[in-house]
Amino acid sequence: MVEEFTVKISSLKRSRKIRVFLPNEYENNDKKYRVLYMHDAQNLFQDEDSFFGTSWRILDCVKKSGLELIVVGIDCNGEGTKRFDELGPWISDKRINEGLFIDKSIDLGGEGEQYIDFIVNELKPLIDNKYRTVKSDTAMAGSSSGGLISTYAMCKYPSIFNRVAALSNAFWLCQKEIENLAEKCDLTNVKRFYFDVGTKEQTATFGPDVYIDSNISFKNVIEKKGLHYRFEIVEGAEHNEVAWRERFPEILKYLYQGE
Repeated sequence: MVEEFTVKISSLKRSRKIRVFLPNEYENNDKKYRVLYMHDAQNLFQDEDSFFGTSWRILDCVKKSGLELIVVGIDCNGEGTKRFDELGPWISDKRINEGLFIDKSIDLGGEGEQYIDFIVNELKPLIDNKYRTVKSDTAMAGSSSGGLISTYAMCKYPSIFNRVAALSNAFWLCQKEIENLAEKCDLTNVKRFYFDVGTKEQTATFGPDVYIDSNISFKNVIEKKGLHYRFEIVEGAEHNEVAWRERFPEILKYLYQGE
């Protein structure tokens, strides 16, 4: 069962559709469920809603994982370059614009902090009040820029987002900043962190070498933090929903392994 409603992002003065997947047995018991927050919700549930004609098919992913979770999908802002803005914690170097074929006069990123603060201070309290949730065990997952912002959320709020999966990460959008943040923050409360990159990633002029080098560079930072993490270079994996849904059930198992 997927419920939909609209909320306001107060600091950004925008409204956003939220899509919530509830386990099949939710209405038939009084159990509390752990919550997984995800970005780009248009591409999560139904192929017909996806920007690219195919989705993660998250309901199938959760079923294959054998887990009972509430999945909260947050629609991305599809207006112009606003998705980059909301999922980017910092404004990217103008050379990134050039590589993405975007006008250099446009600032990419810079609204990610407000977006994550919205999830923590407005959306999560709403979800915890509306549904039966395990408030202290919250996960987040995303891909590409969604992987970047999920990693940022873990670093900024490690006591809240204690299980994080970041697929095909576009760390290269703000490499120095995300690495500096990871170096400085205390991640001892993080239970599991998964991140990966495929060998056939491509976004405009940013190809596999950029993606792989960027993720390995971040791995060199995160391996010094002492948290339970897994990093994978996925042979043959492309930058799309089909690739992500194929590996996501096993990623979910890892996030909740042994607990």
